[in-house]
Amino acid sequence: MTTQAEPKLSVRNLWKIYGTNPKRLVSGDFQTMTHAERLEHARENRHFVAAADINFDIYEGQIFVIMGLSGSGKSTVLRAISRLDEPTAGQVFFDGTDLMAASPKELTELRRRKMGMVFQSFGLLPHLDVLDNVAFPLRAQGQPRDKRLARAREMIELVGLDGKEHSYPHQLSGGQQQRVGIARSLAVEPELWFLDEPFSALDPLIRSQMQDEFLRLQKQLHKTIVFVTHDFLEALKLADKICIMKDGEIVQIGTPADIVLRPANDYVMEFIGDVPLAHVLRAGDVMSPPWTDGETHPTVPRDAILEEAIKLFDDSTETVDVTDEHGKILGSLHPLEVIRSLYHDDPEHAH
Repeated sequence: MTTQAEPKLSVRNLWKIYGTNPKRLVSGDFQTMTHAERLEHARENRHFVAAADINFDIYEGQIFVIMGLSGSGKSTVLRAISRLDEPTAGQVFFDGTDLMAASPKELTELRRRKMGMVFQSFGLLPHLDVLDNVAFPLRAQGQPRDKRLARAREMIELVGLDGKEHSYPHQLSGGQQQRVGIARSLAVEPELWFLDEPFSALDPLIRSQMQDEFLRLQKQLHKTIVFVTHDFLEALKLADKICIMKDGEIVQIGTPADIVLRPANDYVMEFIGDVPLAHVLRAGDVMSPPWTDGETHPTVPRDAILEEAIKLFDDSTETVDVTDEHGKILGSLHPLEVIRSLYHDDPEHAH
């Protein structure tokens, strides 16, 4: 993942309000009110706030997961930032351009050439085979047939569906259909990729395989991704950054380790309750500064999960060093710190 000075996507003061006249509701005094007053004002005027004052930045190559229970506003935010639904107020900057100021024509061009979208329902065209389904958005761009089919074949191979080019959607399993949806959205080489609960219709085993596949693709493609899910374990597995939402508001934004080790409130704590932390936290998340005692210690890479690191502690090992990809020591792990991190930094459990 690369970070840079300028975000690829920047969301500022985004509101999505439903009711008889949301635009009038957010004009005038709305701008000078406090956040709580704005919510109260909307309620008094019988409007429903689906997304309230949303702010975040996403950098190139980052997987940004918006997570929350049903009705939390996560899909609303995704649809508002892509302008599938018009936001009531706020700004969305994509590469510095305000999408809110884009004309319908400019927006259509952006969607065709720079954005990819995958939804929970696969949305495949039943009368087209896999090859033509994947090539379909390129047809909308007006690309010549041989060029678009060559690109579609590349994408089909990328998602592991070689040999299925001439199958129709009804001949494919749910997991295969979702792969076709992913291949189709990647065909346009999007700079920004929106995925709304793409794996939630799949059974658990296929879902886990699709998550692994998704991470494999991202290693190759380095897309900037907004991914929506209600599944906390999925968010922890996929995200560089997680944004947790409740009742239309952001509760916490952080890396998976931030959220697991420093939950913002009881609502976030509830998600963490059943998480097998030894499978989620990595050595680099809980290491302390390098421990120098003149001894040579066993080492683990910084992205090793704690479960692997824990196996290195035995009767004679009190310290495990954490290294970068070049073998340089970045920090050390000690048994007590590891145990504390596995119990949410709760001192009562750490003794």
